[in-house]
Amino acid sequence: MEEALRALAEEKVDHRFKGLPPQAAGRTVGELAAERRNLFTGGFTTPVLALSAEAVEHNLSLMERYSVRHGLAFAPHGKTSMAPQLFARQVAHGAWGVTVAVPHQARVARAFGVQRIFLANELVDAAALHWLAGELDADPEFRFACYVDSVRGVELMDQALRAAGSARPVDVVVELGAGEAARTGARTEAECVRVAQAVAGVRTLRLVGVAGYEGEVPDAGPRTVRAYLRRLTTLAADLDAAGHFAEVAAESTPAAEREIIVSAGGSAWFDAVADVFADVPQLSAPVLKLLRSGAYVSHDDGHYRHLTPFNRVPEEGSLQPAFRLWAQVVSRPGGSQAFANAGKRDAAHDLDLPEAQVVRDARDGSVRPAEGITVTGLSDQHAWVRTEEGADLEVGDWLGMGLSHPCTSFDKWQLIPLVEADGTVVDLIRTYF
Repeated sequence: MEEALRALAEEKVDHRFKGLPPQAAGRTVGELAAERRNLFTGGFTTPVLALSAEAVEHNLSLMERYSVRHGLAFAPHGKTSMAPQLFARQVAHGAWGVTVAVPHQARVARAFGVQRIFLANELVDAAALHWLAGELDADPEFRFACYVDSVRGVELMDQALRAAGSARPVDVVVELGAGEAARTGARTEAECVRVAQAVAGVRTLRLVGVAGYEGEVPDAGPRTVRAYLRRLTTLAADLDAAGHFAEVAAESTPAAEREIIVSAGGSAWFDAVADVFADVPQLSAPVLKLLRSGAYVSHDDGHYRHLTPFNRVPEEGSLQPAFRLWAQVVSRPGGSQAFANAGKRDAAHDLDLPEAQVVRDARDGSVRPAEGITVTGLSDQHAWVRTEEGADLEVGDWLGMGLSHPCTSFDKWQLIPLVEADGTVVDLIRTYF
């Protein structure tokens, strides 16, 4: 991982990366970071997305302590950021590995040396399974697991892996769906048993646990989410009692793999996961209680600010929003209208509009609260801004905005300045969406 990350620093800065100083073209990413330029006076152009160095470190440390305190292994969902530098920091902060959703994301993680990958999705793509078989066979230390929720899925996986000549079986967990209106996952425990039986009938797969996503529970609330999670832990116990994890518990299984995975945990209900997983009964092998929350790294100023479990259990601590999108006011037609030069191409907008937070004065660089200033809409490259009477906002001012939904913030930027509170850019975070 260290060698791959060092190679990132050798990438050339050029027109591919928006917001970066035009005068830095030709420098490497490492050289630009080493200059420790100021985001506001160092030649960066607007719009530019900034990630708070202090908030990221706070959030990483907070979730590390939370996982340890509650006896949880942690495989944060990498699809939130798809940033290998953040993967590395998560692992350094105690993460078991990284969760991904699709084969491309797994390939990125492997390219940067991630040794444990949990693919929280079904995987029936023959080409991807051929790649996976090669990765597993080439590296005995690489550990991988993915969902399976149908007998047909088992058949397709088996066909592809046999065609690939796979020597190591692929570890799978049965996904229990969170309800009839939920996303993927077998809808009943009886169907989960049939899937487990199908896995037992092929040599290319090994059943290692159960998993699900409580965020898809219809009318999600403390009672309904915990009820679903209890179904999940009961399913694990029932499958174990029926002998479906016998291969995992066998003495011939390497000690590092001799554990039954029970996994859940998005970013909205991980407190419920911690509560219910605390009561998982003793099984025939140690239980890996695997939490997958990913949005915590950057948190946000909208959707997750309201949903974070730390709001419900404040004594556990609090996450800090880490993103701020800076745009410049380019037009002030009159009255209450203003327009800044960041739009849908730059700002997450699938859950909430950006939130105007601060204004950096174009005349003297002073920063003031964005009082009486509201973002009311986004065009492709413009933010529509409404100002109340007396609001201080002029053409040339920089408008700092908070964003909602980390997943669709990271994916709009390939190289993101990591910025200290005084504006110093200390690193540049590469993403791979």
